[in-house]
Amino acid sequence: MAEDLTIITGNKEAQYQSLIPQLSALLHGETDLIANLANVAAALKEQFNWFWVGFYLVKDNELVLGPFQGPVACTRIQKGKGVCGAAWLKAETLIVPNVDEFPGHIACASASKSEIVLPVYQGGNIIGVLDVDSEYLNHFDEVDAKYLGEIVKLIDN
Repeated sequence: MAEDLTIITGNKEAQYQSLIPQLSALLHGETDLIANLANVAAALKEQFNWFWVGFYLVKDNELVLGPFQGPVACTRIQKGKGVCGAAWLKAETLIVPNVDEFPGHIACASASKSEIVLPVYQGGNIIGVLDVDSEYLNHFDEVDAKYLGEIVKLIDN
């Protein structure tokens, strides 16, 4: 596949439905994890123009910054700390409408107002998390959780 995306506007669900097959084709046959994570982060940023989108990878029992798009970020996050560490510990997707109300939130960027974090699996094990931040309150919902969940599953193939 060419390294170009067809970016559509309109409702969020239609945007995801257009993006997912494009990502599937882009990742197909590529075995390098970092390359795939970088392309997923770039595609999500390009399609949705979120404040920050990227991955943290599990290394030596902590999350370490991986491929991302957006301003500089926290480099290391302990298990159970902040939204990313909590999603990793609980092995579940977390949607945070207002990060200032999340106990123990790690403010890597003060402009971030809401967040969604999903565990990323490979071979049945959590290898990291997908972290998406918005500068708007209440930006993420179950539609995002559903389709971002489909996107992270593309990484585990």
